[in-house]
Amino acid sequence: MRKIQVKLPCNKYEILIKNGLIQDIGDKIANIYTGDKIAIITDTNVDKFYGDIVNNALEEKGYDTLKVVLPAGEKSKSMDSLMALYNKLLDFNLNRGNLIIALGGGVIGDLTGFCASTLLRGIPFVQIPTSLLAQIDSSIGGKVAVDLPRGKNLVGSFYHPKAVFIDPNVLQTLERKFLNDGLGEAIKYGLIKDRGLFEKLSSINSYDELFENLGDIIYDCCDIKRGVVERDEKDTGERMILNFGHTIGHAIEKIQNYEGYSHGEAVSIGMYSIAKRCEDMGFCPEGVSESIKEVLVKFNLPCSIGDIKKEDIAKAISVDKKNIGKSMNLILLKDIGESFIHKVSRDEIVNFI
Repeated sequence: MRKIQVKLPCNKYEILIKNGLIQDIGDKIANIYTGDKIAIITDTNVDKFYGDIVNNALEEKGYDTLKVVLPAGEKSKSMDSLMALYNKLLDFNLNRGNLIIALGGGVIGDLTGFCASTLLRGIPFVQIPTSLLAQIDSSIGGKVAVDLPRGKNLVGSFYHPKAVFIDPNVLQTLERKFLNDGLGEAIKYGLIKDRGLFEKLSSINSYDELFENLGDIIYDCCDIKRGVVERDEKDTGERMILNFGHTIGHAIEKIQNYEGYSHGEAVSIGMYSIAKRCEDMGFCPEGVSESIKEVLVKFNLPCSIGDIKKEDIAKAISVDKKNIGKSMNLILLKDIGESFIHKVSRDEIVNFI
């Protein structure tokens, strides 16, 4: 069992990482919760593998449970889904002394967290992330949100879980596409903060080798995010570096109505595009973008925007929540493992695509 403790001025919680942890989830929940009711929020994909395992383990501990299964995919992270979820939880007579569990990937974690943060002005919740992307990124740090038709994560808050329980074994049931999706974020962590992590990912030559190292990779990514979040909980300074590649990535997702490139794929395109421009503009040494491209290609992640128009990306970025006045903060590279915040005008953003 590996433990990481997130220590914030007004809050602290543990991230537990262990192969097979989901089999012990009843005991883990009982260690932190003594109430009677638990609502489990999951999706159709995850429910097939783990819904009954978690639900039965909690019932064996004597908890009264409700399992809500939502359609898999980004479109469930909507105001309509949120309203439906509120009603199901109220019908279950959930109160502020009870617990909500987010069992799933980033969509379920974000939606459930935002629901927990707002229903009855706040109900405790726990993250059990089942995708690599959620395990290393979205389940940690307290950012919860829903999407609007005009953009991703435009309605949200900061609301931390009581705990994050990570079982790397559940990733064995992920399709390779979604495993690669999470690797895009792992590569991001190496690029912004840890050259050693980037080199570790670059040296892996097979999925068997990847799974042998996955526990270490997950731990390294979580610990990087833990440090950044502790120093900048509300995303006003250093935490912005976690958005490397995301400004362009989110725009690509929106243009494709969240039905084209996945989040990790879109971010990969954004990272390569930014790195290439950093070289062209003299911010980082030549060869950085090629190193990034090599590791992205290895894990079947894209680099090019294809037939998407730069002007459409720039337009989509114009409603990004990272806009501040007439400018926005863009994350650039000095080198692999070194990033910095660079303010650009909205008109300039097209130069980085």
